[in-house]
Amino acid sequence: MKINCIIVEDEPLAMERAREYVAKLPYLHLMATFDNGADAMVYLRLHTVQLILLDINIPGISGIQLLETANTRCEVVLITAYEEYALKGYELNVTDYLLKPYTFDRFVQAMDKVLYNLQRQAPAAPAFIFIKTSWRLEKVALDDILYIEGRRDYRKVYTQQKQIMTLQPFGWFEKELPPAQICRVHKSYMVAVGKIDSIEKEGIRIAGITIPVSETYRKQFYALITRG
Repeated sequence: MKINCIIVEDEPLAMERAREYVAKLPYLHLMATFDNGADAMVYLRLHTVQLILLDINIPGISGIQLLETANTRCEVVLITAYEEYALKGYELNVTDYLLKPYTFDRFVQAMDKVLYNLQRQAPAAPAFIFIKTSWRLEKVALDDILYIEGRRDYRKVYTQQKQIMTLQPFGWFEKELPPAQICRVHKSYMVAVGKIDSIEKEGIRIAGITIPVSETYRKQFYALITRG
């Protein structure tokens, strides 16, 4: 699932850190950023978001005031340098509380809570997708997918029963497939996490072949399998 989120943070370095961490997790979609509470409140009245990454000490309307007055039921993760705000945050039923400076591992823990809460509320994910081929739409069960390989303009989907060639780009697959089940590990590969036989120095062993893990996707892949 994709989680639409916003960041409300007035410190440039803290904003940069939050944006960087959000970009590392493929299931997070950053909709907008704000350096003050008033603009964030206006945005929340006009848009539906599922997660707010919220600094408490921001100009104008504080983070606490924003939570007390904004009519939103989304997940909220508070970000602050002051530990004494933790109790107030939990009184407002926030999902988690990040104390600056926080690490990526701690950020992932908070996002795990967000993901868990939203998945409990969401309808069950479909057990299959339809992949467009040259001749038809091919129904493919997600549990049957082993990995997906990029071959120039084509993607080749390897399942337990067959192989399917499609022009659908990786971006389409990343949008349609649950990232905790089938994730991107290389510019030319996606793999089904549950079908991995082993992870070695050379790469991922799956269905008798070795698939490389590129630096671009390494951190998010290892964060995923560590949580799993």
